[in-house]
Amino acid sequence: MPLNALGALQTDRIPVPIAELDRVLGGGLVAGSLVLVGGDPGIGKSTLVLQAASALAGSIGQVLYVSAEESAQQIKLRADRLGIASDDLYVLSETNLTEVLEAAEQHQPAMLVVDSIQTVYIDDITSAAGSVSQVRECTSRLMQWAKPRNIPVMIIGHVTKEGTIAGPRVLEHMVDAVLYLEGDRHHQYRILRAVKNRFGSTDEVGVFEMADSGLREVRNPSEAFLEERAGAAAGSTVAVTIEGTRPILVEVQALTTPTNFGLPRRSANGFDTSRLQLLVAVLQKRVGLGLGSQDIYANVVGGLRIAEPAADLAVSLAIASSFKERPVDAGTVAVGEIGLSGELRSVGQIDRRLVESARLGFRRAIIPGSVARRALPNVDGMQILRADSVSEAIEAAID
Repeated sequence: MPLNALGALQTDRIPVPIAELDRVLGGGLVAGSLVLVGGDPGIGKSTLVLQAASALAGSIGQVLYVSAEESAQQIKLRADRLGIASDDLYVLSETNLTEVLEAAEQHQPAMLVVDSIQTVYIDDITSAAGSVSQVRECTSRLMQWAKPRNIPVMIIGHVTKEGTIAGPRVLEHMVDAVLYLEGDRHHQYRILRAVKNRFGSTDEVGVFEMADSGLREVRNPSEAFLEERAGAAAGSTVAVTIEGTRPILVEVQALTTPTNFGLPRRSANGFDTSRLQLLVAVLQKRVGLGLGSQDIYANVVGGLRIAEPAADLAVSLAIASSFKERPVDAGTVAVGEIGLSGELRSVGQIDRRLVESARLGFRRAIIPGSVARRALPNVDGMQILRADSVSEAIEAAID
């Protein structure tokens, strides 16, 4: 096989007619790539991939959807519910990967979907489907089949109780992209996040809404997450988080209540519990709030999970607001990381956070005093309050 100069190599991208999925992939599927989609049971993995397969069928050629978990009739019922009908989308209910690859070789699809990798097997290995050896070998066979034919393959993977994809860790190293579909199955919003992408950035995220007709793109996530927010409620603040390259405003709620037991409870939904415990300790030690006898609950509305420390200030203000029974002004957003000494530390992309807040009608922002003034945009109509510590921020927001 002749060697190619790097400048002569072509990366054939297949645009996916689902904008949010296309955004996360960095512009579309790459020919010959393996994309692994993981998520909790019932979160909508199969729905998302089936919608993508249907959208691509016809525009790029035939798509073969292999279902090793459900029968073809079950897939047809789901397709009818989603309003999917395509003569170029073929469904094969098969668990033997050798039979799957023979069918794919016969039909020569433009794209192959395997749902799921933990339920297919090969006869050469005696262990059960889903075992470490089966998952590793099945993925290797798919890679060996797809690469020379330049056919993209989407693989759906199960997730363990710890939130990681079931099977050997090498599975995530073998594929070209790993996408996680996150969210609470009892909420309508889903976040598609790339944790690995050999052909693009891992900074982009997609936001979807689960409806009766399947997953729909949410073009303005901030408005969606804030649409049911109560105006003047104690224990409620607005955080500005960066998901990928887009700023998203989300409501953060906190509830403090006297504990009935000797050991007060700390519980968080959508926010790291260890981080919550750290913030409570800072509020006790540096601000003097009597939280030692309080059960504290924190919640990020909408099912979004916040991992960045820029939400520290919003969570702390929500806790202080609930404890003092005094609401934070509904037109205020809070951005800042909190250190162990109670100081506020600057965060990245503060300009984009403030611009998005002003666009949605917020009139006041509380930010760390260490943020350089040259980093602040000229936002008309927005009052920007600087605070050097969390105690100063609480005084500005509540007292």
